[in-house]
Amino acid sequence: MEDMPNENDSEDLAPNFHGAYRKPDEEGEPTNEQISQPDKKFRDVSSPRFDYEIDSYGNVFSNDDLDRVSEEGITGIAESSSRDSRKSHFLSRPSFIAFIALALILGGVLIGIYGWVETEEITIEEAETSSAESESVPLADNTPPESEQDQQDEVGPLSHQSPSIPDESIEPVTAVALAVSPSVVRIDTSTGTGSGIILDSSGRVVTNAHVVNSARTVEIRLADGTRAEGTVLGSDPNVDIAIVQIDGDVLFEKANFALSETVQVGQLAVAIGSPFGLEQSVTAGIVSAVNRAVPHANVIDGSPTIVEMIQTDAPINPGNSGGALADRQGRVVGMNTSIRTDGIVSGNLGVGFAIPSDTILLVADRIVNGESLDVGFLGVSGQNPALGRAGALIIDVVEDSPAWDGGLMPGDLVVSVDGFPILGMSELAAKIRISSPGTEVEIGVIRNGEEAFFKVILGTLGSN
Repeated sequence: MEDMPNENDSEDLAPNFHGAYRKPDEEGEPTNEQISQPDKKFRDVSSPRFDYEIDSYGNVFSNDDLDRVSEEGITGIAESSSRDSRKSHFLSRPSFIAFIALALILGGVLIGIYGWVETEEITIEEAETSSAESESVPLADNTPPESEQDQQDEVGPLSHQSPSIPDESIEPVTAVALAVSPSVVRIDTSTGTGSGIILDSSGRVVTNAHVVNSARTVEIRLADGTRAEGTVLGSDPNVDIAIVQIDGDVLFEKANFALSETVQVGQLAVAIGSPFGLEQSVTAGIVSAVNRAVPHANVIDGSPTIVEMIQTDAPINPGNSGGALADRQGRVVGMNTSIRTDGIVSGNLGVGFAIPSDTILLVADRIVNGESLDVGFLGVSGQNPALGRAGALIIDVVEDSPAWDGGLMPGDLVVSVDGFPILGMSELAAKIRISSPGTEVEIGVIRNGEEAFFKVILGTLGSN
């Protein structure tokens, strides 16, 4: 690799700084010594020399006289030339300085003229504007001036029309914490500690079923430190959701929930809860995935079940269960429920799951209203396709099941339920299990390369 030229390298200098500059004496200007030397070009050493010469006026000179006159003349010429050169040199500098001074004076005059003209134009323009404004102002009358209060009344509505400027100095996570933390509580039972979200203005709190477990009463600690008793209203162990009622006259703030369809992969996710009993702890991350079918065990009988959840990398640890997962707008989008571990480390590894807000509100209404918590049943078994389009490939259909009655057949590839995409058997199972028995669903399948839709009324799991 070649070296880059240095700013002090002679090769990088301009020609005037690299041997091009010469002093006046070196540019061929004759010096006194050069001028005083005999000019051999005009002397012919081979020609005979005469004893006298006649000048143009007729005077006669001898050779000695001629030589003496010549030497004196040459010496005089040299001295005269030297004086003229010095005189010209000394006169040239004042002339140059005078020229520069004159140029500066002329430049200042021109700038002053330009500035004066521009000032005059601005003055004229301002005068015209003032004149136009004065013409548009009505003539003063004898009406007394308005009071200061009247002026404020007129200006007030205008000031309300301008949008308020948001305070950009607050960090996004800080703003979310300020909005959501007052709605998150700590729940203590005889078996452990968890978190909860204040669901409504009546003081109901939603939490995980495995937080309350089989307890009937719990202790609730609000965000401001207030302690209260709570009564467990009910739970759905298949979806891992429970409802607790705050007892007593206490002040609280309910949470604001967002629809699950607003959640997007990559958006901000803020988890608030009581990990290891440390209430009001705030962690942040992003939404890693949505509609993730997560299998887990029923907390009552241990039977396997599956629920669609939001995956996040926001740090979640034991004690965060039942706490809020919020978006940038300070809305609850999910309830932190579980984490994925490697079997060695029991703490967070960056893979946590939260039950979506739509599922929370759906199951909470069932519990509060005393509706059936039975799980929907379709009546098919299948697998994920090895190749081709994603979906749930039906291998077998239970005879006389809702799927049988609805027209589904082995070989059908289920790709949607009520318009929601199905990517595999886990997603299909989660969609069916969250639906109540007797619910009519529309199932989209690919049969013989063509898409078809079937209406199916779900049964009750375990009834067949």
